[in-house]
Amino acid sequence: MLEQSKVESFSEKMRGHLVMPDDSNYDEVRTIWNGIIDRKPALIAQCVGTADVVSAVNFAREEGLEVSVKGGGHGVAGKAICDNGLMIDLSLMNTVRVDSKAKRVRVEGGAKLGDMDHETQAFGLATTAGMVSVTGVGGLTLGGGIGYLGRTYGLSADNLMSADVVTAEGKVIHASETENSDLLWALRGGGGNFGIVTSFEFKLYEVGPEVMTGQLFFPIEQGKEVLQMYRKVMDEAPDQLTLNAMVIKTPPAEPFPQQYHGKPALAIVGCYAGDLEKGRRLMEPLEDFGQPMLKMVQPMPYKHLQSSFDAANPDGGRYYWKSQFLKSIPDDALDTILDYSFKAPGAFTATFLEPMGGAINRIGKSDTAYPHRDAMYNLGVCAGWMEEEDDDACISWTREFHNKMSTYSTGGVYSNYLSEGEEERIKAAFGENFYRLQKIKSKYDPGNFFSKNMNIKPVSTT
Repeated sequence: MLEQSKVESFSEKMRGHLVMPDDSNYDEVRTIWNGIIDRKPALIAQCVGTADVVSAVNFAREEGLEVSVKGGGHGVAGKAICDNGLMIDLSLMNTVRVDSKAKRVRVEGGAKLGDMDHETQAFGLATTAGMVSVTGVGGLTLGGGIGYLGRTYGLSADNLMSADVVTAEGKVIHASETENSDLLWALRGGGGNFGIVTSFEFKLYEVGPEVMTGQLFFPIEQGKEVLQMYRKVMDEAPDQLTLNAMVIKTPPAEPFPQQYHGKPALAIVGCYAGDLEKGRRLMEPLEDFGQPMLKMVQPMPYKHLQSSFDAANPDGGRYYWKSQFLKSIPDDALDTILDYSFKAPGAFTATFLEPMGGAINRIGKSDTAYPHRDAMYNLGVCAGWMEEEDDDACISWTREFHNKMSTYSTGGVYSNYLSEGEEERIKAAFGENFYRLQKIKSKYDPGNFFSKNMNIKPVSTT
């Protein structure tokens, strides 16, 4: 039981808010995107600056409290929330500052992708980010950061130039190529194991404000032939072209034809990060193929592309994901994908293929903590539903589908797509870099103070 006087002293040190279980906004603040996660922290520190984060870390360490860190709160495993400990909430720390001349952006630890894209696109600049605008910049980057610009410019983590980090000792240190470079290496894909990042600095590139986009939706019955064409296009694609293939439930709204509402559809969605007309020409083989129910190959503001699938991932839905990197997608793999996706449970369930290659795969496996530089695709099997009574069916379907696809796997997994209870796959997420990460963990967090993450235990505790 925490002493009231100590809690009050901690609260007085903060410029932000300390939220208690009996506060009217407690449930709102503790809730994250994935509704299947339901934990209750003893305290929630809503920080508004680095000094608040330092105070929170010191308080938790002195009181022996477990700590979790919430950035965007969009991680499927729900590591942002702990039971009976201190949740350090960075969501009010969302400032984004762009240096257009240097092509750099400084992003606070609680900012979301939409916050970053909004500011950088005002200057016609961007860096690699994910595909749902309410995803946190911090969690995405620390796990690697796959997005539409990855094949062109590398992962989010590859474009991380420096970071400010609060350590388990409550110290603020800077990580860059010249200062604490081992920590910067670990932050480029090693997850939230090493401290709380309060500020990220990224390299920016000239992108948009419009990019050539493709959004093509086909009835599932045409799936095999379309996926074969998709595979051919991506096999020959230049770095600037990224198209994701996904099986989703057709949205029950215009402009989708009514006869397809709620039925499985194969979607090809992505963009060309370069000359608009060249991008249109590269997408012609898919645009002219088959009989799509909806076809849009057109310029679109990059910001709009980044938020296209927000509605398909509603807050409070129940989510369970499995993923694995694939060496290739032969015809029998396509058959398995279509067979399982056709009978997918859950209104928000999606199966998707994210192409790797390009700039992602030209970086060495040990150049950053993210090691999966030889994969050709990332496969996500992502169940999404609303009712608790459907938990067992949706989770079972996801696991069975995932296991059937393991034949084509590299053995690796993207740490950002690990669900709750997949701790046995953490080594596969970090591959041959795991033991180097373990040594760096031992240096910066020898007591494993930061354990609510895809946890790499320090050498001293293994």
